[in-house]
Amino acid sequence: MDNSTAKLDSPGVAMPGVKPPSLFWHADFLKLWTGETISEFGSKVGGVAVSFLAVIALHATPAQMAALAVWRTVPALLFSLFAGVWVDRLRRRPLMIGADLANIVLLASIPVAAAFGMLRIRQVYLVMFLTSFADILFSVGYRAYLPTLVGRAAITQANSILSATEAVAEMGAFGLAGWLVQWLTAPIAIATDAVSFVFSAVFLGLIGKPEEAPVRRKDSRVAREILDGARSILDDSRLLAIASSATVGAIAQGIFATVYALYFINVLGFRPGPLGMIYATGGAASFVGAALTTRVADRLGIGRAMALGLAAMGLGFALLTFAHGAGLVSIGLLVGQQLIGDSFGTIYFVSQMSLIQKIAPSRMLGRVVAGMRFLGLGASLIGALVGAFIGNLVGLRYAIGFGALLLAIAAGIIMMTELDAGAVPTAPAQATL
Repeated sequence: MDNSTAKLDSPGVAMPGVKPPSLFWHADFLKLWTGETISEFGSKVGGVAVSFLAVIALHATPAQMAALAVWRTVPALLFSLFAGVWVDRLRRRPLMIGADLANIVLLASIPVAAAFGMLRIRQVYLVMFLTSFADILFSVGYRAYLPTLVGRAAITQANSILSATEAVAEMGAFGLAGWLVQWLTAPIAIATDAVSFVFSAVFLGLIGKPEEAPVRRKDSRVAREILDGARSILDDSRLLAIASSATVGAIAQGIFATVYALYFINVLGFRPGPLGMIYATGGAASFVGAALTTRVADRLGIGRAMALGLAAMGLGFALLTFAHGAGLVSIGLLVGQQLIGDSFGTIYFVSQMSLIQKIAPSRMLGRVVAGMRFLGLGASLIGALVGAFIGNLVGLRYAIGFGALLLAIAAGIIMMTELDAGAVPTAPAQATL
């Protein structure tokens, strides 16, 4: 496909050399940002509180905790492609409000059941399963709706602001969740999460910019529309490179998520306490990375910013392989990994999503985002298995080293593709009969 002749099907395409105005003067974006900020804090608190609820109030066994994790994550993998179709068929803002309302009802059922002494672990499973569906629908809709709200020219700025907010929530909400559970009990902490979705729905409802109804083929079918989304990725060399590098990077992230705590405790000999403090430095680094993303992307180009982010994340992984024992040098390497990996990782993730939102056709954006999400989730699961296999076969240190190598490969894929020339939407893929 010739990207230079693609039709621009969405307003707000960036013009070379023209800097978009600050979104802090964009009234509708501020409404979205306010609602998302409150909801993000609530979701971080609620996520921690559910785990405390299962352990403290319901006396969950290790097997039940594993089952809870499955109920939380598997629906996102199974439903993501279907969510993309819905997002492209319907107006996105009402869909997001509907997802918020579903989360309010589902999460509120937990403190209500607890108040009447009727709460059981099976209800928690069901609530986590259904809220996972609502969350993936909101997430895909949100990514697809953002360019409509702010225009493609300001999308990197918008994602940077929202990612910085998420980093602040990560730093503050985890600690707050523990105190809320201790002072008010876990069900009440979960109730605060339900209330946060009320604010999200209200502020979304206050947005004044109209959203056009998408044009839908009369003979469209879900399977065909999913395939059209896949074709949009495969037919554009830029989207294909983004998907390929993201898949390789997600395998690396799956490896890291699987082996990090084991490496920290069993190999290096640390106690669990310092781990939370080290994670906190990562939250601060993510905030810095989000704040710098627009400048880095403007200076280097968005493609090189992505490659830099992946390579730096790999460097952070590699630092961990030099740690030995629970001494100051190891602490320095662990903190260094969080500072480098989380700051540049945020630059990568913000740049990646911004580029997808700039170049994917507007009416296909939900399916493209969902397809990327599906590949990432599947690759993360593969990475978890690979990490466990390598860790058992030759050791956790080698598993981390292999993850670092994969991130270098992912950066190379980006560098071999021209992503910065003409970041405009491609012509939508046509359905075949």
